[in-house]
Amino acid sequence: MGKLRIAVFASGNGSNFQALVDAVRHEKLDVSIELLVCDKPAARVVERAAEAGVDTFLFKPKDYPSREAYETEILAELVRRDVQLVVLAGYMRIITPVLVEAYEGRMINIHPSLLPAFPGVNAIRQALDHGVKVTGVSVHFVDGGLDSGPIIAQRAVEIADGDTESSLAERIHAVEQALLPHVVQLIAHGRVAVEGRHVRVG
Repeated sequence: MGKLRIAVFASGNGSNFQALVDAVRHEKLDVSIELLVCDKPAARVVERAAEAGVDTFLFKPKDYPSREAYETEILAELVRRDVQLVVLAGYMRIITPVLVEAYEGRMINIHPSLLPAFPGVNAIRQALDHGVKVTGVSVHFVDGGLDSGPIIAQRAVEIADGDTESSLAERIHAVEQALLPHVVQLIAHGRVAVEGRHVRVG
């Protein structure tokens, strides 16, 4: 049986994409990264993909009449490459049913909070503004709602007195970069099963 074929979607710096690349390079992750999908052609993650020898699908949403239009193109590219798992790693666009339904149970997202707390954008700022003492990182399946799919794994990050958005983000990103490759490896080894809202890891 060949390695699990994955595509990574990202919009920015790409530190989580890099964590996956590094895990593969150091033989800690048994997958083949087939494609980076990015909606911002000038993003740092595009350079990271080039450095890693990973093909890219770059697009500008404003060049399309709708989200569904560009997702139809993306889906064709995923199918052409026989991508088996989609990993959203800092991809800042809403996903429509075009992709969600095609990859039901085969699309995951990493989010910088302990869901269901603080979904959506600016989750780190939300946690600080709310005054919670603990936040963290969640990896979950994508179901079409706002960060609402079944949760696969979570890690807590304590908020220290005097934390800024920048200082907290640094610690959260470090946890993300460890947790995401771990979860992808579990999926690659067939150890993740979904039963309704509950995810079982064997």
